[in-house]
Amino acid sequence: MAEQNLSSHFTKLPQEEQAFGPPLIGALLRLPLEAVQRHMLERLHERDFDDFDAAYLSIFQYPGPQGARPSELATRLRMSKQAVSYLLGELERLGYLTREADPHDQRSKRIALAPRGEAAIGVIREAVGEVETAWTKQLGRRGFAELRRLLLELNQPA
Repeated sequence: MAEQNLSSHFTKLPQEEQAFGPPLIGALLRLPLEAVQRHMLERLHERDFDDFDAAYLSIFQYPGPQGARPSELATRLRMSKQAVSYLLGELERLGYLTREADPHDQRSKRIALAPRGEAAIGVIREAVGEVETAWTKQLGRRGFAELRRLLLELNQPA
């Protein structure tokens, strides 16, 4: 993975391009996320998942779609049911997952990963591991551990 210090991008902008002032926390969180997503897509495409589109990453984000109802997934992802249904249809057509009858409610469907989807998740996890290794080198073991600890703390219910 090419080393990039994306958060320092803001501090290198000419004054006239800094109209909104220094970056707020949303931007400082978004840029590393975008770097992780780019790396995941690069690895997927290198490993013969070249039909995997960036839009599909939302469906595969932690904790993944396995066993969820499409409506539950839409709520969790804060997406419309129609948008999730479209993405699920594409992923089903490409062989990453299936939608099967819910054994407890025949009116409903549950998402099941196909072997191709399980393999894609393996590549995604490897890619994220590579990013974590690069960031550990950049921040040092303590720095990365502290970043991880703080992010876990922020993700605890208030």
